[in-house]
Amino acid sequence: MPQFKKRSIPPLQYIVNPKNCDYIHEVLLQVLKAGIDWVQLRMKDCSEQEMLNMTLEAQKLCKIFQATLIINDHVLLAKEIKADGVHLGKQDMSAEKAREKLGDNFFIGGTANTFKDIQTLAPFVNYFGLGPYKFTETKKNLSPVLGYDGFLNILTKCGKQGIYTPIVAIGGILPEDIPVLQGLGVYKYAVSSGIDTAENISDAVFSYQAKINYTESI
Repeated sequence: MPQFKKRSIPPLQYIVNPKNCDYIHEVLLQVLKAGIDWVQLRMKDCSEQEMLNMTLEAQKLCKIFQATLIINDHVLLAKEIKADGVHLGKQDMSAEKAREKLGDNFFIGGTANTFKDIQTLAPFVNYFGLGPYKFTETKKNLSPVLGYDGFLNILTKCGKQGIYTPIVAIGGILPEDIPVLQGLGVYKYAVSSGIDTAENISDAVFSYQAKINYTESI
């Protein structure tokens, strides 16, 4: 099991898929003002300069609001700008190699779709991003949808094996899904389109927050 220092992970995370720096500023600013304090920046199909510009803009905003900034995939970029950590997809750098490069003071999260993924990631990550719970168009090359039964199966195996690394549910999570997931013992959630496609971002964030059992999420 992990030997690095365990750190607190909030129950609600926002994954931003930016189109440009203007998007970062407009949408992320609204999300942070609404109370989100953990942001994962996911930049696909961007040039290195675009990634650097957007990362620095996101970092500036997160520092103002004292929010945690996680960079998706780009381990060396996260290290260069001293982000708070990285999230690694199944096709990205291995969590073991990322931990070697980043050391113990960075958050590392890893995407998991099977219990085997959980076992592989467990020695190196601070949390698992388990999913997709439901179908989502946010991510290309989506892994098989797990649904209620898939989550229950994996969580049961984690309990039997004594794996208690925090699990963050991902993939099409809506506010009405949260009580169901809490019933399974999942108290942390990563959301993208459920927030940034809403007519009112602040209201959307509140609708998630209102469903969360913060006592259990600690």
